[in-house]
Amino acid sequence: MPPITIHRLAPGDAQRFNAMLDLFATAFDDAESYSSARPAPAWRDRLLAQEGSVALVAVSDAQVVGALVAYELPKFEQERREFYIYDLAVAETHRRRGIATALITALKSIAKARGGWVIYVQADHGDDPAIALYTRLGTREDVLHFDIAPD
Repeated sequence: MPPITIHRLAPGDAQRFNAMLDLFATAFDDAESYSSARPAPAWRDRLLAQEGSVALVAVSDAQVVGALVAYELPKFEQERREFYIYDLAVAETHRRRGIATALITALKSIAKARGGWVIYVQADHGDDPAIALYTRLGTREDVLHFDIAPD
């Protein structure tokens, strides 16, 4: 088995960026969101240049086999930051090998260096592998999530 390396995407990482979106489209069965209207290179590079936007990929044998996207949220109540894991996926052929944990561990290092107070993530009911992973790595809180359209 080739080794896994974790890379933080930076401006110009077009190939790995597109491979990350392909992985998300497959893993989440959501080609509409991840493939139908990909960002232009200028948008992608501006986003990847922001310290508060974190895109990590796990690479094995030159292939993206895992990916994590997180956002830094500066807080008003104290001088600290929270990090929200928005997307996390591992290719089906590479699951149960510690790749998701390695991606989260890399995010933990970034969050600590940026003054992160907590990293949080949401899992859907029925996604037992994700729930098991996050339970092993953190403290579970049961909350309700609502999407509100900006009109």
